[in-house]
Amino acid sequence: MSTSTKETDIFDLRFERSASDLLPMLDALYSGHPEYKATRQELIDEMRKAWKQRPADLKTLDLKRDLEPDWFQRPDMVGYVFYIDRFAGNLKGIHDKLDYLESLGVTYVHLMPCLKPRPGDSDGGYSVMDYRKINPDLGTMTELQKLAKVLRERGISLCIDMVLNHTAKEHEWAQKARKGDPAYQDMYLMFDDDRLPKAYEQSLVEVFPDNAPGNFTYYDDMEKWVWTTFNEHQWDLNWANPRVFLEIAKIMMFLANKGLTVMRLDAVAFMWKRLGTRCQSEPEVHMILRALRAVTRIVAASVLHLEEAIVGPAEMLTYFGRGEHDGREGNLAYHNNLMVQYWSALATRDTGMMTYVMRTHFPENLTNATYATYARCHDDIGWAITDEDANAMGVTGQGHRAFLSDFYEGVFEGSFARGALFQSNEETGDKRISGTFASLAGLERALESGDDVLVKMAVERILMGNALIASYGGVPLIYMGDEIALLNEYSYLDEPDHAHDSRWLHRPHMDWNAVAEAEKGETPAGQILAGTRHILARRKATPQLHGGYPTRVLDAPNNAIFAFARITPTGNLIGLFNFSEYVQVIPRQWLVDNGVTHFHDALANSSAGLQSGTLTLLPYGRAWVI
Repeated sequence: MSTSTKETDIFDLRFERSASDLLPMLDALYSGHPEYKATRQELIDEMRKAWKQRPADLKTLDLKRDLEPDWFQRPDMVGYVFYIDRFAGNLKGIHDKLDYLESLGVTYVHLMPCLKPRPGDSDGGYSVMDYRKINPDLGTMTELQKLAKVLRERGISLCIDMVLNHTAKEHEWAQKARKGDPAYQDMYLMFDDDRLPKAYEQSLVEVFPDNAPGNFTYYDDMEKWVWTTFNEHQWDLNWANPRVFLEIAKIMMFLANKGLTVMRLDAVAFMWKRLGTRCQSEPEVHMILRALRAVTRIVAASVLHLEEAIVGPAEMLTYFGRGEHDGREGNLAYHNNLMVQYWSALATRDTGMMTYVMRTHFPENLTNATYATYARCHDDIGWAITDEDANAMGVTGQGHRAFLSDFYEGVFEGSFARGALFQSNEETGDKRISGTFASLAGLERALESGDDVLVKMAVERILMGNALIASYGGVPLIYMGDEIALLNEYSYLDEPDHAHDSRWLHRPHMDWNAVAEAEKGETPAGQILAGTRHILARRKATPQLHGGYPTRVLDAPNNAIFAFARITPTGNLIGLFNFSEYVQVIPRQWLVDNGVTHFHDALANSSAGLQSGTLTLLPYGRAWVI
């Protein structure tokens, strides 16, 4: 049998495996569209073409990951997220930083938006005008392909952003639409008058009410209204048109063949519009995402889908696939609620709401998927705490969300934090927060005070957060600079394209001089760097932290402590986290009742320190007790 025949057989087998995730979804979405039959056949032809063009080493990786389907759930998965220019200047510069990433234990690198953006304000790179080119300020597609290969050789998976809801108005499709081409106008959501836009607006929310109010923009040159959920320069795609599915699938296959192994699918919740709804997380969104996953699973089986949906707990879980889509949609989704509850419990010194939310709304394990866990990221923090969950804890949702915004802005009396408001909405009372991990955790204020005790507390809060995301279940993501405690960068106010957007406060440039100082281990930054390396090394050495094992939230001995059990065949691991600045003690019997047998702290890699029948947690202390 010839090599080409074998390759055809492999494609056919993979197509057969995933056809039930692809074709029924497409039929349900598009069978009534006059162009569907031809578009469906073109998609299959393009998939076969992309498979033939796929490099041999990537086909080998596809096979390896087919044989090891849990590869991304293993404890050695550790992610690092950065803006290329702020981390290394450009794509070429990243090569010089790979030893540093390996010293952290990184096996997954997310390059923040690097596809060619529109000039000027590009929403941090999420306003893409060409999906097949790299931002020329950062490099070329050839350089990205070379970097991907070098990363693979080091055992590091490469993730980049693929924006699905919209393109920049400068995109080729949008430009043709603007010139009157009806085929391209049908790839976007355009209206001849404002009757339907006004009707839709009745139930829509504003994403950026401060600087981009409303969800539609009128263009005089076309005499049309265009759906622009995020910004005037970001035009929403019409996913009810099968041509949009085809073109986006082609782009995803193109990028997969350049060596990407994780695609962060951005703004997925907004992809399908239905009058009278928020136009978020509609059922068709999940059908589209299941079908897109099937496309890459057939053509590029080693590629994961990370679905970006920063929504409430019940809604977030749908992006892993619920019901008929279970285990057939996203491989990864951000555990936004773990982040929100971490910050909420820090502010209140009370884990009651955290325990309630994490146990009530989240299953103990997932099918063919796991979480991306994080304490901070490039975006603002929206307080995704529902009124119902707040009421269950005896507080109002609006009141608690307002308290958290005030606390982390730093205006609440006694707050340790320093942050800034983002998109404060007077009508709804919604106030989101910007700030680096270190500044929100209190290090900026503490250093200014010169109080060594306050500095120590801030350091411990950060390390506790890193220990939490490394053990709760999923792939922990470290945002660039958090490992050396970079503080808020206020210079963004001097940049015209950034000054209106406080999120640039927590997108500082990597300070490599600070890294060199931190390597000496004497400063707070050095303590955090050494502590973070230790946490991630201990994660890799602890098989109980495999993402496929269930996470069961426990009733802790008191509300200063958050506790969970990782349920494994070789015995439970109990994660314990002290969310207060006071020493807490855990009775021996509580540990025994929850499955502890060896009394070994896998995080410290030492005896669990039981004294007089109790385990002691220092202020903001943490332990992984086996």
